[in-house]
Amino acid sequence: MARIKRAQIRRTRINKLRQRVKGFFIGRRRLRQAMEARMKADANMFIGRKQRKRAFRRLWTQRINAAARQHGMNYSRLIHGLKTAGVDINRKMLADLAVKEPAAFEAIVGQAKAALAS
Repeated sequence: MARIKRAQIRRTRINKLRQRVKGFFIGRRRLRQAMEARMKADANMFIGRKQRKRAFRRLWTQRINAAARQHGMNYSRLIHGLKTAGVDINRKMLADLAVKEPAAFEAIVGQAKAALAS
């Protein structure tokens, strides 16, 4: 009779897979469908990490635009004015200032307006 030399390795791999698909619905917990479900889940996780970055950048842009319009300026003119003024601040920080520190954001908008006026 042939000797099985990979039993423990296979058991470990199956246990890891079962742990990974715990909570999946009905057949997707069982071995063959579990492999496919895990691969699909991994692909969706990869895609989701990229989409989360896009979604946050869109959110920051909307917040900056809304705050800039309160000061008589739109988003694109504000960003152009900041580049002209040499103010190097990213959109995440700018959106955070717009929400939490309106006075600081107003000062930044003032710098952008002054750079565009000259």
